[in-house]
Amino acid sequence: MTTFAEPATITPTPTPTPDPDPAGDLLARLAAVVAGHPARPAVHAVDGSLDFAALDRRTAALARALRAHGVRRGDRVGIHLARTTDLPVALLATWRAGAAYVPLDPAYPAERIAFMAADAGLAAVVSADAAPPVPAGVAVLRPDSDAPECDGPAAGFAAHPLDSAYVIYTSGSTGRPKGVEVPHGAVADLAAALELSGAYRPEPGVVAWNASVSFDASVQQWIRICRGDTLVVIDDARRADPARLVRLLAEHGVTDLDLTPSHWQLLREPMAGARVPRLFMGGEPVPARTWRELADAGIDALNLYGPTECTVDAITAPVTGPGPHLGEPLPGVRAYLLDGRLAPVTAAGAVGELYLAGPGLAHGYPGHPGLTAGRFLADPFAPEPGARMYRTGDQARRSAEGLLEYAGRVDRQVKLRGFRVEPGEVEHALGALAGVSAAAVAVHEAAPGDHRLAGYVTGAGVRPADLLAELRRTLPAHLVPSTVTVLDALPLTPNGKVDHRALPASAAEAAGPAPATGPDASGGVDEQVAEVWRTVLGVPGVEPTDDFLSLGGHSLAALRVVHLLRRKLNVELQLRDLLDAADLAGFTAAVRRAAEAGPAAVRPALTARREAVR
Repeated sequence: MTTFAEPATITPTPTPTPDPDPAGDLLARLAAVVAGHPARPAVHAVDGSLDFAALDRRTAALARALRAHGVRRGDRVGIHLARTTDLPVALLATWRAGAAYVPLDPAYPAERIAFMAADAGLAAVVSADAAPPVPAGVAVLRPDSDAPECDGPAAGFAAHPLDSAYVIYTSGSTGRPKGVEVPHGAVADLAAALELSGAYRPEPGVVAWNASVSFDASVQQWIRICRGDTLVVIDDARRADPARLVRLLAEHGVTDLDLTPSHWQLLREPMAGARVPRLFMGGEPVPARTWRELADAGIDALNLYGPTECTVDAITAPVTGPGPHLGEPLPGVRAYLLDGRLAPVTAAGAVGELYLAGPGLAHGYPGHPGLTAGRFLADPFAPEPGARMYRTGDQARRSAEGLLEYAGRVDRQVKLRGFRVEPGEVEHALGALAGVSAAAVAVHEAAPGDHRLAGYVTGAGVRPADLLAELRRTLPAHLVPSTVTVLDALPLTPNGKVDHRALPASAAEAAGPAPATGPDASGGVDEQVAEVWRTVLGVPGVEPTDDFLSLGGHSLAALRVVHLLRRKLNVELQLRDLLDAADLAGFTAAVRRAAEAGPAAVRPALTARREAVR
């Protein structure tokens, strides 16, 4: 495996490098699977299934239609689709047409989709909607479109390693999301490196596609179809319902599941007693408690680390041993731990910044040459001329045992439930709202492992509820703060900048739990349910007509509500009881029904799969 630069040499030890031969191209590999195993299941989704022959026919048809609408090599195609069989078809068809795909998640606000579509300069968009929010003049094709045979990439499988494969937008510190452009060669190298490392088994598996297509972890999941794996596309309803998701995994015999540590917290209870697939954990640090739980139970799990700019995964470790660590670079990846002068940091326990190099680097940020130059630097340690390295912004250190450990960020960027969040983007959005004179955003931990955004503003007459409602119109849900607190002035450092560490507790935290009042003040079911909502959501009061999600709730917070009420009332509650409820009154009625049904059942322990982590 690649090692970090030692004082005696600045050139890392060579590692096996994925085969750069064009035969390693993913479209060529898919063609071989179609030819050799046409009847093998390729995709299962909520709307049906496709074998590899049907997948080939549908992707070829849509690729022809894209070419007929003028899409050419190097163009970009927006993908604005729900999680059905249409989604992998559209992604592969875009590649077959010679273009790069740009995810446009239908769950995002229309304004954000329109910005990304314009910024990417789309040549076309594939959508089931007749009028998706894209610029006028952009061709809109349905996912079942077809066109007559034509010459060119649509008729076969071809992609140059330097051709762009996709542009995924991430949160931007300047107030606007920025695209990250990744070439085909980097994606092919990712698949080859995960195969060489043993993360991907040699034989075809059944892979659950869990991540949003707008999240770079999705790439590591869906491209496995190109090597002959069966893809199970998890629809949004099942993703939000742990019990149904676990049943889906069992129904299709899923062997590999990619998820964030936060999502695992939702699945661990319904997964108890079932065979746990190999877990690919990434998107955020694995908490020590989760690491120990998986390791002690012998669960087959991998910790995966890598920024979007380095094509999903760069460093991996089996979840074994005493505690969390990053592991070692994948084959072909060079990793450096450097100080501010780009000199190697070698002393045990000393913190440095992590830089990554190798064939997985993105082209950069389209339309932002200055930003690209600031993050993608010349690699002074590379054996070949012209090589680049990516400055991750992540800090790390080597433990006394030689393990590489995550140590934080050099900037304000955070990961919340797997999403990269630049607080500066949220601050820009808050500051642009009517009546707001200044804005700041901080992260607070409502409970162990439950990190949330908290907004702070100054301005006469502004109402937090109105500001949050306006933000939901323009920002994805993961960028909307849980609370907004109005201050007379933001705290400042001596040089006049906002002192984020001096921001007070949010208004909801400062108020604390509201006193029990009314007919259930003695601690009846209604009041206990309301008290748990106030505690988990960090709000001073709730009304029977309040909606959990509108108050800033999310799946992890909902899980905490269910856990607390199970312990308080000894009832058999499901997460679905809360997520399906229209409001607090509806959920309270569900809790009452559960209480009438009897005490909660004893839950089985986690069960490991037979296969061990390689």
